[in-house]
Amino acid sequence: MRFVIVTGMSGAGKSSALKFLEDINYFCVDNMPPALLPKFAELCYEQDNSIEKVAMGIDIRGGKLFDDLFSMLCQLQENGYDYEILFLDASDSVLIKRYKETRRSHPLSRHGSIEEGIFKERNMLQEVKEKANYIIDTSNVLTRELKEQINRIFRDDEKFESLVITVCSFGFKYGIPVDSDLVFDVRFLPNPYYIPELRELSGNDQPVSDYVMQFPESKAFLDKLIDMLEFLIPHYIHEGKNSLVISIGCTGGRHRSVTFANALFTALGQAHHTVLLKHKDMEKDNKRKG
Repeated sequence: MRFVIVTGMSGAGKSSALKFLEDINYFCVDNMPPALLPKFAELCYEQDNSIEKVAMGIDIRGGKLFDDLFSMLCQLQENGYDYEILFLDASDSVLIKRYKETRRSHPLSRHGSIEEGIFKERNMLQEVKEKANYIIDTSNVLTRELKEQINRIFRDDEKFESLVITVCSFGFKYGIPVDSDLVFDVRFLPNPYYIPELRELSGNDQPVSDYVMQFPESKAFLDKLIDMLEFLIPHYIHEGKNSLVISIGCTGGRHRSVTFANALFTALGQAHHTVLLKHKDMEKDNKRKG
């Protein structure tokens, strides 16, 4: 039987994760007091394989009862029950934004600031996070992308890589994305904007992609970029980094940066990394003209 404990920061997507697990035939229970964990696991394991997949949602909504979690996990191990921990996380700024958008108060700051509640919760959950088998940072992840990650781990049994890589194209004239970890400038390449038949197209169109990648320096830069990232990524994972945002910029964020972001996304995906793709500024010039 596969027994999964779903926990993490409030507002990071635990409810969505449980819903996606339920969609792939997990028996899901949310917000169970940790003290009931051993008995619940015992009941599930005694069902003679009638229950094959179980997911339990546990978080700080249980208040002081949450303090029992570590002793209960030890008890599970002593009783021979295998379990996995899925930890959902997100940056403080994203969590604050989500709380403000939903007009909810943080469970640990009913009468205080959201920031204060997040700080307290991070301290409470640090040890759980260190014990987690899987950590998914949802800061830059769409709901459908979270579902894909859940399916890859718990349905398809693919190798999990805790580092989620986001490849983002952008235009320097609109500013560098504030969440960038690595920034690369491809403005040294010939600009398709000055080719009349390519100007209104984007890097998602084959003629633009072919034009950008036809130059030897384009291919050389892409190869060197991939080599560098393949060196860096294992070190980031070993260091415990969960999210890596690679931003690639050109002047307007429509042609060269989009082409390179697409090429890098494909290469990293073929290397079996968990990769997301975003084109931040691709349509901005068109909207301004409209």
